Amino acid sequence: MDLIPAPLHFLATDGEPFLLDPGTTLRGGPGTEGVQHWLRAALGAATGLPLGPGEPGVLGARGIELALDADSAAEGYRLEATAERVLISAGGEAGLFWGAQTLRQLLGPDAFRRAPLRRDGWSVPAVVVEDAPRFGWRGVLLDVSRHFLPKADVLRYLDLLAAHKLNVLHLHLTDDQGWRIEIKRYPKLTGTGGWRERSMVGYRSGGVRDERPHGGYYTQDDLREIVAYAADRQITVVPEVDVPGHAQAAIAAYPELGNQDVVDTEALRTWTDWGVNPNVLNVEESTLRFYENVLEEVLEIFPSTFVHLGGDECPKEQWKASAAAQNRIKELDLADEDELQSWFLRHFDTWLAERGRRLIGWDEILEGGLAPGAAVSSWRGYSAGVAAARAGHDVVMCPEQHVYLDHRQAGGPDEPVPVGWVRSLEDVYRFEPVPPALRQDPVAAAHVIGTQANLWTEFMEQARDVDYRAFPRLAAFAEVAWSRLPEQPADRDWDGFEARMRAHYPRLDALGVEYRQPEGPKPWQRRPGVAGRPIEGLPPEV
Repeated sequence: MDLIPAPLHFLATDGEPFLLDPGTTLRGGPGTEGVQHWLRAALGAATGLPLGPGEPGVLGARGIELALDADSAAEGYRLEATAERVLISAGGEAGLFWGAQTLRQLLGPDAFRRAPLRRDGWSVPAVVVEDAPRFGWRGVLLDVSRHFLPKADVLRYLDLLAAHKLNVLHLHLTDDQGWRIEIKRYPKLTGTGGWRERSMVGYRSGGVRDERPHGGYYTQDDLREIVAYAADRQITVVPEVDVPGHAQAAIAAYPELGNQDVVDTEALRTWTDWGVNPNVLNVEESTLRFYENVLEEVLEIFPSTFVHLGGDECPKEQWKASAAAQNRIKELDLADEDELQSWFLRHFDTWLAERGRRLIGWDEILEGGLAPGAAVSSWRGYSAGVAAARAGHDVVMCPEQHVYLDHRQAGGPDEPVPVGWVRSLEDVYRFEPVPPALRQDPVAAAHVIGTQANLWTEFMEQARDVDYRAFPRLAAFAEVAWSRLPEQPADRDWDGFEARMRAHYPRLDALGVEYRQPEGPKPWQRRPGVAGRPIEGLPPEV
């Protein structure tokens, strides 16, 4: 068995394999049409076979059948392959789709290609697979603000997520270094905030700039296409609009958003550095109205229940120096600047809830008091997520010490722009989203709704750089998020996973992924002379 992620149950039977030929049909009952369409397109492209629906009312044709089973979980599925048919049944369309992804793996690496290398010899071994995911949120953050990825690259990444049964794309659309979503009411957000004059190359200690303009943004129709493409692959796109920090691109476009009594916001430009920026939003009513108007357009594009509003790395120095901010604290009878940020986010928590949505933010939103309906992305370690879960808030575990995939994959000198801790393929495979502090508290543990790997792109200038950082580690993460692994990371079958990866690398090759080879980077994947920021030793458990 070489499936990734590993299924709950896998049984190889003694029967003959199912053979695909020009007469093989693909059919299903009501509610299966979307998966039929995807599977026919994917397998048809790879095999060159028509996989037609067969003649109506004619039974007994050899084929692939999809069926909905009301007694099954929505994302669970059962796949049974015999010499006569492959039957995939599930409680919902999502489960059928994940079963279809398993079928593609069973057909071999060439089933992941976009044009046929052969038109015969296709077979599915006689097996029974029963499967369901561990977590409902199996996410990947893609940072398109620091380095913009064209729409085609985002669509490709949705295919890669789907192939690994990952079901959330967290799209980081705004930051100091670029605003990437068209807002029709405020065109300067992309006209001015959508590009920067130059970029820092590597970490700041190197002192290198490329002196090349960088920019780009998605039109609203681009994003509707991305959302629809994702939905066809059972993936939810969660947008992130970062407030009140990481906002210099917005302030550069509309200076009245900044703390004008402290800094000359008219002189600000879209930021060209990486790191934590002191320029944050002011807390005036006009700024709240501005972002309400922005979010009205965001909600029209993205139907996701959750909307990510950042809330991280918001320095309070400007608020401390601002007479307007201090007056706001007194007017609202708040304790300090931390509570001022909490008030800001609570406003949008209520605003989103009134529209049937939910706020999710980075774990700094706990500081000063957490908004009643908010969920937490626990990134600085486990502790904030533990506190939020115990307080009854939903949590997505994404600790930087384990699943920040911009961190280096090995300790050698050849790793490109080496930042952070060494997080090898095995390290990611041994990541456990539910920490010991929650395992003895099932009520709190149930608030861990999922886990997420984050791809921050300060050091990834193009899609092939993202490939190198993401893979193969994203395959290990996918198994952590999907499979019922032993709770103790030390008990996980690393040798078995490593053996299955030997079958998975050819799938990544067929998909055109420029992953990090087990033996190290290829010469063109290195970045000699570009400064990083390696952190020595093992990451702390925070």
